[in-house]
Amino acid sequence: MAYIERELERKILKANDFFKAILVTGARQVGKTTMLKHLAEGTDRRYVSMDNAMARELAQSDPVLFFQTYKPPILIDEVQKAPELFEQIKIICDETDETGLIWLTGSQQYQMMEKVRETLAGRIAIFELFSLSQREKAGIVYDEDLDFSFENLMRRQSRAERNDVVKVFRHIWEGGMPQICGADDEMRQEYFNSYIDTYLMRDVAEAGGITDTIRFRKFLAGCAALVSEQVNYATLAESADISGPTAKEWLRVLQGLHIVYLLEPYSNNALKRLSKTPKLYFCDTGLCAYLSMWLTAEVLMSGAASGHFYENYVVMELVRNYRYARSKANLTYYRDSNAKEIDVFVEENNIIHPLEIKKSASPDRREVKKYEILDKAELSRGAGGIVCMCEEPVPIDDKNSFIPSNLI
Repeated sequence: MAYIERELERKILKANDFFKAILVTGARQVGKTTMLKHLAEGTDRRYVSMDNAMARELAQSDPVLFFQTYKPPILIDEVQKAPELFEQIKIICDETDETGLIWLTGSQQYQMMEKVRETLAGRIAIFELFSLSQREKAGIVYDEDLDFSFENLMRRQSRAERNDVVKVFRHIWEGGMPQICGADDEMRQEYFNSYIDTYLMRDVAEAGGITDTIRFRKFLAGCAALVSEQVNYATLAESADISGPTAKEWLRVLQGLHIVYLLEPYSNNALKRLSKTPKLYFCDTGLCAYLSMWLTAEVLMSGAASGHFYENYVVMELVRNYRYARSKANLTYYRDSNAKEIDVFVEENNIIHPLEIKKSASPDRREVKKYEILDKAELSRGAGGIVCMCEEPVPIDDKNSFIPSNLI
């Protein structure tokens, strides 16, 4: 299969000239190693995986000898399996002014990230890679950062195909794991089944001591049933016949393994009585569709959960966009005690861009009236609109547009 260019490459190459070490985290099989190996082509960077028992034992027992054997520049895969290396990496970084010496990949977040932050603060750049976005699959890389103004949306439109609901739901159903791009339906099912059985079950046992595979599979299905809704620990606990605190811990493990993404609620002193519960999304919509037993993209598209899956897809495209972009933004959602909800707040430079997400191709333009809450609270409101299945951008008023979801 031909290599698919990743948007994160630009950031990694830039950081390579600035930081001494780079760590790429993300779920299993999203393409971390493939991307870094691709970037290392034609250089003298060595590759070593901590899945290799001999290399791992050497790293764990004698980190100094490990780096004499595998001299930098080096790419170390699955570094979470040998945290003993971090102390020695720090020494190597401190002894030289050379940048880009050590590239690392890792999948299990919590324990590893604590160790990395403790040991390598200021020496390492940390990036997160997600499965393929719709843009990456289409081979489109926009030159400018995402901006919700009508002019910018029209510039993007000139480079993209028209929004197409069948293609969008094919992408949602298939997901973005590089290995199954273009695979047939039977192989896709086999892939996700073995992904859960081999990678996920092994990782949750290592990361959270979870060994009850039957209950854990039920818990995964329970998470998929709650997609794009507020987290409800009681419902999740019931779905797997476990206690509330256990459900909370299991969800934390899934978040650490980059399987689920929790969108935090917006909080601000000027706005009272706001929800404190995050919303639950899957990092890869294909895995969620598999767990929900949607057997084809067509059935998913016309099914009762299609709106929830569409929202999950849009939220994760936004998350990817801002993780890979030049400028950072804070993503939250708004919900108050009157159940007034706005799907996404993109907060950049203290300006809030409010977005509603609708699967329809022609949603009700009155939805944007809700955004006036921001004006009442005297918060700075920027361009926003309704992300939907319209074919091209259409202005709603001076601040808002109908935004085709494939332009995000």
